[in-house]
Amino acid sequence: MLKLVRISILFIALVHFLPTLSYGQAAMTPFSYLGIGEYYGNALAHNQGMAGVGISNPQYYFLNNQNPALLVFNRFTVFEGGFIGERRTVRGNGLTESNGNANLNYLALGFPVKYGKWSTSLVLAPYSTVNYRLNYTEAIDGTSTNTVDVTESGEGGINQFSWSNGVSITQDLSVGIKATYLFSSIINNYSNTLTQSSQPIVYTPTVYERTYFKDIDFNVGLSFHKDSLFNRNYKFNLGLVYDFKSEVNTEFYSRVEQRNVGGIIDSVTLVNNEPGSITLPQALAAGISFGRADKWMVGFDFVYLDYTQFENENQNLGQEATQGWKSGLGFEFTPDPTALGSYLKRMTYRTGVSFDNYPYLINGKPLRDFGINFGFSLPVSRISSIDLALKAGRRGNLQDNGIDETYFKLYFGVTFNDQWFIRRRFE
Repeated sequence: MLKLVRISILFIALVHFLPTLSYGQAAMTPFSYLGIGEYYGNALAHNQGMAGVGISNPQYYFLNNQNPALLVFNRFTVFEGGFIGERRTVRGNGLTESNGNANLNYLALGFPVKYGKWSTSLVLAPYSTVNYRLNYTEAIDGTSTNTVDVTESGEGGINQFSWSNGVSITQDLSVGIKATYLFSSIINNYSNTLTQSSQPIVYTPTVYERTYFKDIDFNVGLSFHKDSLFNRNYKFNLGLVYDFKSEVNTEFYSRVEQRNVGGIIDSVTLVNNEPGSITLPQALAAGISFGRADKWMVGFDFVYLDYTQFENENQNLGQEATQGWKSGLGFEFTPDPTALGSYLKRMTYRTGVSFDNYPYLINGKPLRDFGINFGFSLPVSRISSIDLALKAGRRGNLQDNGIDETYFKLYFGVTFNDQWFIRRRFE
């Protein structure tokens, strides 16, 4: 029980401080200016080694944050924490820019309420992130020679705190539900400066916009698992997850600022925390996996996104919105989980590939992403582990989109498993 108190205090403290930490969670990318930013997904570090695959494959020693129905496989109390480091290189208009960042990625706690029948989990993680800066030159209306240098920038993102429950219906079927509280804000700045000016002090008019999000979102999951196929210890699994369409409440704030090199010298508030909403479309995810218990598993996930239904009272994708999808194929292998004389044989090795078609258009063409993943888990103590994953990928195409991005992402996770809430018996 002392362990539970310590971890609960740590979890609550990090819930309080994560909104401050979340602003530095991602490297700068121009693609995060669309919609509500770049979506993080729900895959944890051990899933990232398999290209994010995890909708159908059950695991006893790791928490599943992608399909709540799979929580019933957690027979231990599990605490997971994750970090992410990124390096991105963006090319466009004959220019190349590189940047990187690293920060906290997620915190998760799960435990069985009724052993083998009902398990629950709490997860704190980013939902989306915004971090971009765009610079371009634009002509002034009514003139043919005068121009202004325009800068658009954004930061922040949406955080999520979720509570999930998985319940076993039959030996082969389980269901789950996840309630997610979305919160935090996205800040956008739009400024312009005369390209040529004889003034000794350059003034920059700027529009500052802040959208604060606060509401609850829901999804449900279904898992079908069949053990001991072909009279052997093979497992076949199917998983489905449905994210409901949701209206997320917002508060919008806007002001016009006058800036110089010393900072803001004057400002006028245009909109003061006006209530509004955004519409997050529904999404349907399916997964299939096959393997041998504690030895190997191969899985495939597919997610369908319909962002033609995305609506934001203050920002709308308009004709850029379309239908999209995400897919991943992953494999994991443990040579011999009981090999006490060989540490390398007890390690779990993972790899996978992902191919995504984003639900919006850049330069009138689809935006696609291809990634290759590698990862492994290092056993620690009896049933805990250190989890590492690396993803290398490329997003966009210079010819079609006018911009492309190559990136490297390093995921680091720690997983602690223990047996709590055991009723002691004395004879």
